[in-house]
Parts: sequence; structure tokens; C-alpha cells
Amino acid sequence: MKSVNPATGEVIQEYSEMSEVQVKDVIELNLEVWKEYRETRFTQRSQWMQNAAALLRTRKEEYARLITAEMGKRIAESRSEVEKCAWVCEYYAEHAESMLADELMESDASKSMAVFNPLGPVLAVMPWNFPFWQVFRFAAPALMAGNAGLLKHASNVQGCALAIEQVFSDAGFPENIFRSLIISSSKVEAVIAHPAVRAVTLTGSEYAGSQVASLAGKYLKKSVLELGGSDPFIVLADADLEEAAKVAVASRMITSGQTCIAAKRFIVEENVAAPFLEKVKTLMEAYQPGDPGSEETSLAPLARRDLVDDIEQQVNKSVEQGAEIISGGSRIPGIGNYYSPTILTNVKKGMPVYMEETFGPVAVVLPVKDEQEAIEVANDSLYGLGASLWTSDLEKGEELARKIEAGAIFINGLVKSDPRLPFGGIKNSGYGRELSGYGIKEFVNIKTVWIK
Repeated sequence: MKSVNPATGEVIQEYSEMSEVQVKDVIELNLEVWKEYRETRFTQRSQWMQNAAALLRTRKEEYARLITAEMGKRIAESRSEVEKCAWVCEYYAEHAESMLADELMESDASKSMAVFNPLGPVLAVMPWNFPFWQVFRFAAPALMAGNAGLLKHASNVQGCALAIEQVFSDAGFPENIFRSLIISSSKVEAVIAHPAVRAVTLTGSEYAGSQVASLAGKYLKKSVLELGGSDPFIVLADADLEEAAKVAVASRMITSGQTCIAAKRFIVEENVAAPFLEKVKTLMEAYQPGDPGSEETSLAPLARRDLVDDIEQQVNKSVEQGAEIISGGSRIPGIGNYYSPTILTNVKKGMPVYMEETFGPVAVVLPVKDEQEAIEVANDSLYGLGASLWTSDLEKGEELARKIEAGAIFINGLVKSDPRLPFGGIKNSGYGRELSGYGIKEFVNIKTVWIK
């Protein structure tokens, strides 16, 4: 396995894949350590998790440079990612115990309650686009709930995977309670099938999710999936266009467009579509490619060369079918995996950029006649992860939010994940929830205790 710098094409480091025997040994060590770890008190786990947060902040620059080198995002975004990981560690260190407190319930017993017990080793199959955050948003609640963690990270960010493993070790957690498995996708089935592994969570593509879900079902393991998105960004006629355009572009361009919850379809009431489009065009054309490790760079490369090929193909096929390029629309020549910030209009149902997730800096502007059509277009998608709606009428915004098919709807704001709020999708965007109290309860045994 190779880590390759997306901005230069240089090989950073090569990693040897673990053998089947090595993988089996790691899983069994993970299980043995968990049998003692599950008896630790919340106060002890909390201290270790606070230590992890402190280490993340102390090593923020080191880890940010690693993220940028391996997957190519701008250094400022990498720093923010590490900081957010520290936040989720602190959040669960503080709240896990109360979230998992016994719940008394009425029944025909003298006393009845729900108690929450850890399941055991949980496998996380994680993507490269947020190589620290995606892992910590799983690991912090899972470890605080008393589970053990096994990480199968994306092949191009193995340096990040091993660094995360080291964070938990250095923070004081028992050795082997959180381990990284350096394996290819072909070896995931053997891990899920292992009797020690009690559950699996995946963040990634729709295809990867369907494969892992099939395996989880085959081996009767609990699963949570957070998959792709084609998030609508709805702008009604009474919205603050200046602010809406600013947030729309910021959302579309985070990590060069390589995020599931980026705004991808700009659905705009037709009487304000022209001024909104002009504002978006001006803002997107200001992005310029450069070294993602430089503070001045505004446009970073895509993580891999094949991802540039994919987004280029989606745009070209859509143009062949009648879509119009307003700005961008091509890869940027030279070294590195750069694609120009792109705006498409005259987009119709059936075109790739309408039907598929676009994982790159490509925005689609879809004018609609009114708010009713806006909701219909927003829901006309296989996906249902996040959505943003812009209006000055907050009462109407809340009413419309209930009609949008998505796991989250942000009114007059950027769609984002927050440790305090449940995160996840519906339809082809997956199932289950991460973060908040809902997330920590995904990987516990909700046990009924009945006493007479």
C-alpha cells in the first residue's frame, strides 16, 4: 500500500499488508484486552479520552501536515479537522456516563430498567476524505461505551491510521484496545466474519456500503452506514442572497468538494436565480490552485488521480446531454490532481451530475418556480444525507424542513457534523446514527432488566 502526495505525485511511504495470521492475532488480542477494559469505570475512560484530546492539540501541526500530505486538503482545513477530533473526545469524555445511565421504565415488575452494555470489538471501515475526523467520531463514543476498536482505513492514508492508533496508546488506553488493520478491501470479509467482531460501521461510497452491509447481514453483525450524498441547497426568493451564496460556495468547496455533506445541488427560486448564480460564479472563480501546505492556497487537489477522471467524466457526459458550463469544467493541467471549480446549468434529470454524487468542486444550479417545486427537486434523489434551506421566514423554513427527505436540515446555515447532534442519512445515504446520545447507543446492548 502506498501513500502518494496528491499535489506532487510523490510516494510518501509504502506499507506492507498484514497477513491473515497477523490480522487474526490482532483481533484476538483486541478481544482479550476488551474483556478487562469493559469493566473499567467511566471516570477512568474519561481521563484517557481527555488525554487523547490534549495529545491531539499538542500534536495538531504534526497531524495536520500528515493529513495534507496524504490526502491533499488545505493545511488550514487539516488543522480544523484535528481540532474537531479533540472536541469529540472531550464531548464524550464529559457526557458518555450520563448518556448510558440506567433508564427506569414502567412495567409489571417491582423494578424494571434498560441498561447499556458494550458489545465488544467493533470494526470501522473508514474513508480518506477526513482521515482523522471520521475515525474519531466513531472511536470516541465506542471506546467511552466500553467497546474495543478495529480500524480498516483507506489504503492511501495508512500514516493517519497508525498515528491515530498511537494517540490512543499514548493517552493511556490499554495496549491493543484500538488497533489499525493494514489490509485491503478483499480481507474485510474475514474480519467481519471473525466471532470476536460484534459490529461494523462504515463511512464511504454507496458501493462500499452495500458490500459491507451484505457481509454484516451474512454474519449477523450490527452495522451502521454513512454513505454518499447529493445534498440540496435550497434558496427561496426571500433569502439573504449574499450570505446564501457565500455559504453555498464554502460548502461546495470544503476539501475541494470531496465531502458527503457538501452542497451539490443549488435549487433556487427562478426570480432570484440569476443574481444568485452571478454571486456564486464570482466566488468560485476566485479559487486558485496551489500547494495545499501553503497558507495562501485556496484550491487543493483531489485525493487521487482516478477521482479527477471520475468528476471529469460526470461533467463531460452531462454536457453531452445538454448541460451548460458557466464556469470551469476541466481538469487543471500540470502536476497534481487538480480540477477547476465548475458551475453547470440547464441540468436535467437523468444527467450524471443530477443523478449521481459529484465528489469534487462541481456545483449544479437548478432554477425552480416556487418552494413546492424546490422541495420536489430536493427529494428527487436516491440520497438523503444533509440539506440546507435559506429563507427569511423561519416559521416557513421549519415547516418546509419537515418535508425534506434527509438526515439533517440546516436552515440558513452550513450543513456540518457536530458531536452534540445526531448525524447520518436515509435512502442510499445509509442508516443508523453517529454522534450525540443516539450515536453512542448504536453499539451497545440495550438490555432489559426486570426485577420482582
